[in-house]
Parts: sequence; structure tokens; C-alpha cells
Amino acid sequence: MRRSIDDYPFAPGDLPEGAEDACRLSWAVAICDDYDDAEPRVVLTVEEVGRPGAGLVGHFTPDMARRLRVALADALREIGENAGT
Repeated sequence: MRRSIDDYPFAPGDLPEGAEDACRLSWAVAICDDYDDAEPRVVLTVEEVGRPGAGLVGHFTPDMARRLRVALADALREIGENAGT
């Protein structure tokens, strides 16, 4: 089973001024259980614009995905933003 959850295509306004060294990235989140152990995992794909198929794909167990979620929420709070749910 594979199922797309969300994706974000890069937009030119995403990079702040002065970020000349930053990559133009798009990301996608999916779920998949096409592994030998048949356990479902969260799949995060990050690709540089203009380089389809050359991105990085992370296959996260539920614990790893929760840890990433907590890290993102902590980062949002650090910059004064609501971490959401």
C-alpha cells in the first residue's frame, strides 16, 4: 500500500532575501508498507527543483515520525509561532 498525504511544490517567494546558498526544495509526505516486514512507515521525500528523481527519501517508523513532529513543533515555538496540533 502506498498513499500520498501531502506535498509542497517550491514557490519562488519561499526563499528569503539573502539566502543565496539555500536550495529550492519541494517535499512530499506519504505512507507505505511495501517493505519485507510489511510495517507501515511515513515516507518523506525532499527534492531540489529541476532534479526530479534525485532527491532524498526517508522511511520513518512511527517513533521516528513522532520525533520529527516534536522537533518541528519545538522549532515553531522557538520562533514565536503556534505549533498547532
